[in-house]
Amino acid sequence: MSDGTVLKVASLEEFFRGELHGAAEKQRLALDDHTEHYVVNMLTTFSRADALFEPGASGPRLKPLALMFAEAVAAPTLPERQHALQRLGDVSLFIAGFLPRGFARRLVDVDYHIAMGGRAYGSLADSTRGSARGGVIGRVFAELATKFRELVDALNEIAESARPPTHDDLLRLYEVWIKTGSPRAADRLRSLGVEPAAASRVRWSH
Repeated sequence: MSDGTVLKVASLEEFFRGELHGAAEKQRLALDDHTEHYVVNMLTTFSRADALFEPGASGPRLKPLALMFAEAVAAPTLPERQHALQRLGDVSLFIAGFLPRGFARRLVDVDYHIAMGGRAYGSLADSTRGSARGGVIGRVFAELATKFRELVDALNEIAESARPPTHDDLLRLYEVWIKTGSPRAADRLRSLGVEPAAASRVRWSH
């Protein structure tokens, strides 16, 4: 934690469940229990580097989102397409939520991940409707799609609680607010003494 306190938990799943619940309450984000369970499981899984990164010739890497989407579209069967879309949604949510500082070194940004991840989960919800896999999981994917940006804010809350803010973080928060309109980013800026100006907002498209 940012104050140097070491928390003892029985498992990573327990830690993520408590942190997500607390961040969601702080952000006034209401989540179905099944959706919260899904996100906790995803965070626990991606805490292992071998689950998040894919092997490559030069070492582990993150596959570009556009390539992941292309593979989903080209998948020969519905189950393979759903698996690829789920991977795209999960990776987009995790990266945008837990590794936003890395965007400063990339050509694509957090708003791109929000758009791609939300679209992937939305397509999943549509594809499971009326099928044997539908029902609860379909509603989970639908909620992930409609509340993707809010979930990114909640995960940002968890990630930032582990370290104090820096000057670079302040600039990054302002950039995130400009591109996504995140209420959490605006609140954080105000808490750090910066009042976001509405005239600075711009619309980005990809």
